[in-house]
Amino acid sequence: MIFGLLKDRKNGEYRTIATPTEILTIAGAGHTALVQSGAGEKAGFEDEAYKAAGAKIVETAEEIYGQCDLVTKVKEIEPPEYDLLREGQILLTCIHPAAHPEEVQALLDKKVIAFTAEDSHRYGSPNCEAAGKQGALSGLHAMLTTNGGKGKFVSGLAGAPGMNVVILGAGVVGRSALGVLHALGAKVTVMDISLGVLREIEAQYHNAVDTMYCTKENIRRLLPATDMILNCVKWPKGNPEFLVDREMLQLMEKGSVLVDISNDPGGAIESFHETTHEDPTYVENGVIHYCVSNIPGAIAGSTTVAYAAAMLPHFMKILNDGVTEACVKDGFLRRSLTVYKGLLTHEETSALQQRPWIRPEDVLGIAERDLDPAPPATITRSNNFIVL
Repeated sequence: MIFGLLKDRKNGEYRTIATPTEILTIAGAGHTALVQSGAGEKAGFEDEAYKAAGAKIVETAEEIYGQCDLVTKVKEIEPPEYDLLREGQILLTCIHPAAHPEEVQALLDKKVIAFTAEDSHRYGSPNCEAAGKQGALSGLHAMLTTNGGKGKFVSGLAGAPGMNVVILGAGVVGRSALGVLHALGAKVTVMDISLGVLREIEAQYHNAVDTMYCTKENIRRLLPATDMILNCVKWPKGNPEFLVDREMLQLMEKGSVLVDISNDPGGAIESFHETTHEDPTYVENGVIHYCVSNIPGAIAGSTTVAYAAAMLPHFMKILNDGVTEACVKDGFLRRSLTVYKGLLTHEETSALQQRPWIRPEDVLGIAERDLDPAPPATITRSNNFIVL
């Protein structure tokens, strides 16, 4: 196959999904690799390094889309790219389909085969780890007096107590944020709806971290003494409730910080709206909100290396075995199949956009085979099936 690496065009996105190391593996397996000029530059990987690894450097996205069988980058397919898509072309990128109906429609209209990368991670995305760790540090930066915060130092000073931090959600994002904040000396309370997960955290940190069951009422009890709250919850899309509503912000002292790492419109934080690295914060009810949508882009070098390593097995399965056999061998890749030649194959998108869908196993004709198992990507279910 011909593999194509695009330069991401989203504002503030500096990562790439493949480094010269991955290109060496792809080219070494006999595939052709095309890399758009500048694709890895912001992450510290120059065109010459890709060329030395065996890639051909091309100038435009049009050349990538026009020649490549498998096309990849970090973020969503954007409107200027829709007309470049070719029927049967394979895409692997972070589509976030349930939240982007126009993008989904374009992928369906163009009859491409598209995988949404965020659902493909067996051990959690490196981007989630990066977002949790850097999100914690960005929250501390927002706490500085010079940035409008109330100026508390994370671990405190002699005679002055440190910060009280609440983390909502103890998945990969929340645990990553916890690791940074605990190491820096913050007093942290972690909230989750899994008592098993909370027990694991208590054991891991030898009871030096407080844990609480995550309810709106428990959050409200903590907020008056909370200096910084981090939202790391994967909130079910379409849920009209909030974990933290605007009224609850009034319980916090002015200059406190809210970091919404999950970054979902209509998510767990009512006062959320997306911000950028260039203008990362805003103030509502006296609380500094940090809501940058692509936090890992701030540490593009490290995130790129970790993310590319995680994605390489998916690339190689598709390139070497084709889409069908790759989906047999890897259940997490199979569950991330989003559209297949004009048919929606993503259950959450079906439920939230009221579109009919078909299971990847059925559209690929592999339902009776011995498949690598994988749990559903989300709790959202849809019975609006396409019948072939």
